Amino acid sequence: MPAPDPHHRRHDPFPGFPVDPDVTTGEDLPRIRADVVAAVAAGGALGALARWAVAEVLPRHDADFPWATFLTNVAGCFLIGVLMVLVVERWPDRHLVRPFFGTGILAGFTTFSTYAGESRALLSSGHPVNAAAYLVGTLVVGLLAVVAGLRLTEGLITR
Repeated sequence: MPAPDPHHRRHDPFPGFPVDPDVTTGEDLPRIRADVVAAVAAGGALGALARWAVAEVLPRHDADFPWATFLTNVAGCFLIGVLMVLVVERWPDRHLVRPFFGTGILAGFTTFSTYAGESRALLSSGHPVNAAAYLVGTLVVGLLAVVAGLRLTEGLITR
């Protein structure tokens, strides 16, 4: 496929809304790409299976700190940092890498909806300290994990 002319202005059918070039073809009317949808679906299934396996290894009981979800989300954040460097620096032309690994595997692996539900459950069952540690700890450690993944990968690539 030829590179788009940067001086050519196309009609934007959805002005103000970003269009993901990995999902649509860039034509006037967006068309879903079957290869990308399949990559996301396959990656999502693998990520969800990996999350389930972690939850099976580290089961949670009522007031316990939800270690499985915490570790899953922090590991996923770290890997998102790694992936973003690789996608930009090493594999910018491989259009299925980000959908398969990022939107598929890592989105299926991490679970911020479970994070919210477990936080609510800890609060409603009278464990506000665990709930606060979980809420704040996941956000802080998750953000630090993204930065660590970015920096570590950048350091390895520049060597």
